Amino acid sequence: MAASESVPKGGSGGGGAPRPHGHLALPTGRVREGLAFAAGAVVAALVLLSSASVLAPPPVPNIVSVPVPSSSSNAGAASSSPASDAAAAVAAVGKGPRTFYDDPELSYAVGVGAGAGAGQRRWRRRVITDWDANRAAWLRTRGLDGAAAVAGRVVMVTGSQPEPCKGAGGDHALLRFLKNKLDYCRLHGIELLYNTALLEPSMVAYWAKIPAVRAAMLAHPDAEWVWWVDADAVFTDMDFSLPLARYNRHGHNLVVYGWEREVYAEERPSWVGLNAGVFLIRNCQWSLDLMDAWARMGPASPEYARWGKTLREELDGKPSDESDDQSALVYLLSRHPERARWANATFLESGYYFQGYWAEIVDRLDGVATRYEAVERAARAGLGLRRRHAEREHLLYAAARREAVRRRDGNGVPGPDGGGQKGWRRPFVTHFTGCQPCGGAPNRMYTRRRCAEGIRRALAFADDQVLRAYGFRHAAPLSDSVTPLPFDYPAAH
Repeated sequence: MAASESVPKGGSGGGGAPRPHGHLALPTGRVREGLAFAAGAVVAALVLLSSASVLAPPPVPNIVSVPVPSSSSNAGAASSSPASDAAAAVAAVGKGPRTFYDDPELSYAVGVGAGAGAGQRRWRRRVITDWDANRAAWLRTRGLDGAAAVAGRVVMVTGSQPEPCKGAGGDHALLRFLKNKLDYCRLHGIELLYNTALLEPSMVAYWAKIPAVRAAMLAHPDAEWVWWVDADAVFTDMDFSLPLARYNRHGHNLVVYGWEREVYAEERPSWVGLNAGVFLIRNCQWSLDLMDAWARMGPASPEYARWGKTLREELDGKPSDESDDQSALVYLLSRHPERARWANATFLESGYYFQGYWAEIVDRLDGVATRYEAVERAARAGLGLRRRHAEREHLLYAAARREAVRRRDGNGVPGPDGGGQKGWRRPFVTHFTGCQPCGGAPNRMYTRRRCAEGIRRALAFADDQVLRAYGFRHAAPLSDSVTPLPFDYPAAH
């Protein structure tokens, strides 16, 4: 379920090196300044920077505790035993109010059903048309309606193919990629769903994400957002949190990395005007409808071949008649009959590296790490930031670190939070599109060695941010060995 092998394409503007499917060439001046942080986070950061006192850890966000109904009046008593708890759970199961889960017509699958004839498949009528009301009713029956925790809850979905990788070392690479996502999700209180099943057998490679995301929405009505992340994407800033308040405030239902002038070009939109390898989508009826429209352009649809030709005719630079997920999304936003409906609730994020192209990132990581260390050595920030702390306090220290590195005086680090083409901040996500660590040979633009070293460097860069709470770091950027950290790191060496 990682990005498929890339197809080279000339850079925008008529020049430059070719770029792969899913890679966005970043024109100069596009990266906006970093997002402003909430006042509470800034206050916490300033307090931490000015004091070495122990601060109470913040509550872990995005975790919802769903109460289980109990048939016992003293179920919460201290004297309750595991046996009585189990008996109460057994008595409560299935006794709650009926919800959409009890509807026999509910289907988790995309809109493809058994065929109208031998060997044929037909597009089936959507059975989910009132998801917003059904989801709201489910939340009410669980006492979660209006809960702030639900509005900020995210489920991350990623995955890989059911079979072993074809490329040498590919399965180990997937394990390292998964470990990176587990680290990020643990630090930020996000649930992770790793899927290895093709929920619609014909929707393979990059199309496999749509059935997985759709099913995740139905399985997690208590989550406001579902976040798809390709298997070959690495979180290289363990401090950065999604700016959900911003997306909620402006009513965005879909957030994807891209640029308006390329996606909404009057003449011909660019097929690489956005990257569909990482996207955030709201759990609502609009999103389910978008998934249905998107899936109709995929290999499970009888119109798949026709859509491939249409996309090549309508989109600038598309090299083949294959209908791919990224081109299909560009078309939905810019050329589809319902394009206004889709575009009005979609945000093309380019203010930070919601997903960044690895080839323009990995060579800068050593310099980024050096600049962050310099900030922590500074007398003003160092005392608080260098203090050892438990991993559960990570978000508190992350807010303080972001505040310190954004200061332009002294040892400040220029650039937006979450990174960008300009500046020296940690890139939020480094995406190894075109390297194909699981699928075999990489894109012809890259050597196997360059991809392998880039992946190792990015993973070690991220891992150092995690290992610090355990008192270690990698011995070198391309080393798998670790070394203990001295007290007062990074001031002491």
